[in-house]
Amino acid sequence: MQNFSVLMSIYKNTKLSELRESLESIFAQSVRSDNVVIVFDGAVPAEVESYLDGLAEERPELDLVKCEQNRGLGPALATGMERCKNELVARMDSDDVCADGRFEAQLAAFEEHPECSVIGGNMSEFTDSPDNVCAVRNVPETHGEICEFMKKRCPFNHITVMLKKSDVLKAGGYEAWYCNEDYYLWVRMYLSGCKFYNVQKIFACARVDSMVERRGGKKYYESERDLFKFMYENNVITRKEYKKAKRVRFIAYRLLPNRIRRWAFKKFVRN
Repeated sequence: MQNFSVLMSIYKNTKLSELRESLESIFAQSVRSDNVVIVFDGAVPAEVESYLDGLAEERPELDLVKCEQNRGLGPALATGMERCKNELVARMDSDDVCADGRFEAQLAAFEEHPECSVIGGNMSEFTDSPDNVCAVRNVPETHGEICEFMKKRCPFNHITVMLKKSDVLKAGGYEAWYCNEDYYLWVRMYLSGCKFYNVQKIFACARVDSMVERRGGKKYYESERDLFKFMYENNVITRKEYKKAKRVRFIAYRLLPNRIRRWAFKKFVRN
């Protein structure tokens, strides 16, 4: 099978126990990467840096990219993407866990769909242990379904995707966009003519934290409002769809209290 890279970013709030579990799930895959790139987005906890420095001595596939300043996820991933040595790049977060067989299934999907630039999968969410699943986010499968879904919500689970590096760079690469770096990238890749696919399997398990609370308030609303404005200006959505998206997000992110938003998020966004 084709070689591939894994791309991860860490920062000041990265927890050693979670990072260790995440990396162990990567190293335990049935098909292993020969290039795991971890970007330090500014200073990280001393115990995290010490652990990774020691691990890099044992594992030649580990490539640590240490950036002095914290610039945010988008710029950090842009730096890491340039450092990845393979055409295929799998994304992973330091506090989440890869499902067994993920990379093997993803590489097989690229063999079956060589025209695709991004292939993702479904994602479970857990508390305490990956076995303690509290929600699942299923995403649309085919290119047409993904492009239609994109008009309303993000069509990929970011931590599950494997991407073609050349097509990511052709679309401008990762850029800063508050809490929506990935969504912004998918839209630009769509505009550049890329093809998409989501395997209907769970590829990663995400740790539940204050996700719902973060997806509220003025700043998050403005981020999504401006993203939908970008889609409208580039003819991805109609004016009517843009106005509806603004209205729905204003209610959800600016007016609803966290308790109600948490209920709505679980009922309508997660399965």
